Formats: sequence, C-alpha cells, structure tokens
Amino acid sequence: MKAKSKKISDSRIELTVTLDAKDLKTAKTKALEKLAKDVKVEGFRKGKVPAEVAKKFIPDNDLNAETADIAVRTTVINAFKEVEKSPLVLPTVNVTKYVPDETLEYTATADIVPEVKLGDYKNLGVKKPEAKVAAKDIDEILNNIATSYAEKKVTRHPAKLTDEVIIDFVGKKDSKAFDGGAAKDYHLTLGSNTFIPGFEEGIVGHEPGDKFDLELTFPKDYGAKELAGAKTVFEVLLKQINEVTKAPIDDELAKKCGPFKTIDELKADIKKNLEAQNEHKLSEQFKDKLVEALVKKSKVPAPEILIDDQMRMIRDDMTRNATQQGMSFDDFLKANNETEESWEKEARKAAEVRVKASLALQTLAVEQKIAVSDELVAAKIAELRDVYKKSPEALKSLKDPNVKMDIKNRMIIEATLDYLVKVNS
Repeated sequence: MKAKSKKISDSRIELTVTLDAKDLKTAKTKALEKLAKDVKVEGFRKGKVPAEVAKKFIPDNDLNAETADIAVRTTVINAFKEVEKSPLVLPTVNVTKYVPDETLEYTATADIVPEVKLGDYKNLGVKKPEAKVAAKDIDEILNNIATSYAEKKVTRHPAKLTDEVIIDFVGKKDSKAFDGGAAKDYHLTLGSNTFIPGFEEGIVGHEPGDKFDLELTFPKDYGAKELAGAKTVFEVLLKQINEVTKAPIDDELAKKCGPFKTIDELKADIKKNLEAQNEHKLSEQFKDKLVEALVKKSKVPAPEILIDDQMRMIRDDMTRNATQQGMSFDDFLKANNETEESWEKEARKAAEVRVKASLALQTLAVEQKIAVSDELVAAKIAELRDVYKKSPEALKSLKDPNVKMDIKNRMIIEATLDYLVKVNS
C-alpha cells in the first residue's frame, strides 16, 4: 500500500491510496470467506462450504465488489497512520481505479486533528488580581442579615420606600392583559427595584384599600421582545402596608447568626467567606484568561466538524434550560430578543473559542506529558457515585467506558490548567 496526502486546509486532507496485487489478494481471501457463508452447495451444510468450492458458485462481479470493499475498509485507517494523521470521523472514500487482482486506487478525504503550534506558554503576560474584600461588601451582607431579622408591623400610613406592601395587580397592553403581568397577594418591598422603573415609586403615597392605575413604559432593552418599549397600564389594589424595622447591627444580631459573641466576630467571618469566594472566582477567571492568551499566542486551527459538535452541545444546553423554565427553544430565543440566525452567529463564535481552547490544552498536555493515573480516575468515579447515589441513570452511565474516558480527559485538562497557572504565577 502507498499513500500520498494533499492538504485541503489546516484541518482537512485528501489521501490518494494505491493498493497492489498483494493487498488485493489478502482482501480477496477475506471476501471469499465472507461470501462462502451464504453459498448453498449440495453435500455441504450452509456456512460450511469450503472457500475454494464456494468460489465456483460466486459471480465474479460479486467477488470483485466485496474484495474492493474489504480492501478499502481494512486499509484506510492505516493509510492515515502512514502519513501520521488522525481522522476525526470516518473518511469519505471514492474509488478512482480498480483492476481486479492487480491494483485499486482510491481517495480518502477527512477532517483531521490539526497541527497546533503552541506559543510561549510560560510567559503569557497574565496577572492574577488579589482577592480583596471591600468594606461595603461586608456592610451589604450585614444589612441583608439585619433585613432578614427585621420586624414587620401593619400600618395605615401612606406607603413609603422601605415599606413592604401586599398588592394585587394586572398589567395590560392595548387594554389586554399580558402573560406574566398579574398576581394576587404579592409581597413587594418598595425600593427593591424588583419591578420596572416607575412601578414601586408609583405605589409610594398610597394608602391601604387604594385602587389606582400606573401608566408605565417598559425599558427598550426589556427581555421579553413583545413588551420592550411598550406602553402599559397596571391596575393595582393596595391591600396592606407593613412598616419594616431592620434589626440593629449589634452583638445581639451576631449571636442570632451562629457561634459569635460580638458583631466584630461576625464581620470577620463574613470577610473570610467573601475572601474565599473571591479567591475561587478570580482563580477561575485567571485560568480562563491564561487559556485565552495561550490560544492568542498559538496557531490553533479549528475544524468545522468540531465547531459543529460544540454548537450542538450549546444548543442542547440551552434547550434543557428552556425546558426547565417551561419554554421551547424558540420561546427562549424570543424571550432574549434572538433569532435563529443571530443565535447561530454567536453560538459559532463561542464554539470556535471552545474548540481552540480544548485543542491548545490537549497539545500542551501531550508536550508536557501530563497524565492522570487510573487510581485517581477510579477515586473520582467513586466520588461521583456518592454524589449521584439517588440517580440510577447517572450511576449506570458511570459504568460506560466512554464516560470514564471523558472523566479522565477532563481530569487531564484540569491538571494542564494547574500546570499553566503554576508556570505563570
């Protein structure tokens, strides 16, 4: 067998493969054995007819066709190995010349794992910011805690910001109620900016029992396209006003929150937790920026077939999210002011970023000989079994060799990211 390759693009090649008489002889023997199983000859049981006897009863055209098919199938992968390329999918084959028992020539076209040329990954120029906690962040959490322990007292005074009101309301556009625009006995804290601009402010000054209309215009960038920029009327019934008195931020509040004796101890605990959260968040962002810089410094072709696969995964994720919210994929697009075309454009960009990042990290893992032991993989699977112990379907999937391989590959990528962090810190 001889194989010559021709580059079609950075991630696609065409091979011209030529098989000689020896290759065809091997394929013909296999073809004869296969076809002999279906030959009926008097004196022999079906499937037990010797190949040389069966040959007399097999039409030449059938034997030649089967020989060519086997010759191609048994040599095409080796042909790619001969030119040191790995196809991402089964190649597209076209037989261009066939002289039975003498020669067979075919072309095989396929997307391949592209050659990635890494840049200087030990000097990516990315700095990890320090995980700082601002005093205002601590104060915000303390205020939220104080609010959760707030006392509520029914009052008859006109509604003001910070009060909690209980209302019934119906939103109408062109005199017709619209979906999601109505509720009964809704608890709303005025000033929380839960509703569109003007709604909460419009309740201020009203008293319990008041019925009134709020003429409001939805923001132009509102998520639901049919309401974006629309003029609407909300019919509101104010049923009750609760005056909210936040709990004092003092040692007594700290004691209610856990094993703390003073408010300073609670503040220190909040700061510690915020620092840990910020550290994790910044670490993940640092990894993302390192990979982004690695791809930018490297030459990483992105095969269309891998981009298409990633787009399918992105679509599947979005469809699952939409389903959980009781929507179809099309409904999800409409709610986000997207069309199929605009979504595909953005999804393709995201898919290409994912593909390039994955290929760059895989190449780095090979170059640095980063591996994960079978013991670590087994430990990870055991950990996942514990997490999914109430899900028979998930537990079953962990026995799938492909799933195990996927887990191992992810662990290798994580180890590679850790290496990238180490050499750039």
